[in-house]
Amino acid sequence: MNTRTTHFLGTLVTLIALSGISNGFSQPNEPMKAKDLKAPATLAAALRDEKAAKPVIYNIGSAPQIKSAILIGPVTTAKNLETFKQELAKLPKDKEIVIYCGCCPFQRCPNARPALELVKQMKFTNAKLLKLPTSLSEDWIGQGYPME
Repeated sequence: MNTRTTHFLGTLVTLIALSGISNGFSQPNEPMKAKDLKAPATLAAALRDEKAAKPVIYNIGSAPQIKSAILIGPVTTAKNLETFKQELAKLPKDKEIVIYCGCCPFQRCPNARPALELVKQMKFTNAKLLKLPTSLSEDWIGQGYPME
């Protein structure tokens, strides 16, 4: 490797580390934390188990419907964010809530952050974002998990 390439790679690694891109959670105002994520396999198991407690699932994007999910639509619009807020207001603060979009990797999702910020502002204690690192298509549907 030449000196120019080495310098470029060193600069790139530094920028990635400083920006939080490497783990998606290190930015100071980032509402998404590892503890806020729900593994798809865990949610799918609960949906398949007739005796398991079921969370309330909200589709906050434009992706296909996971089994028993409530369609809100993209919460980047004020109307849908208000609809989501009204739906949440009907629930106890300790109710398990799972939100998902699935349009793209959740770390870049335009809908995940507004939804997480809202559930935190409303003081829900058991709200999770479905961990879809790539997309709903690959990380849920491709795994054969329950769909409507």
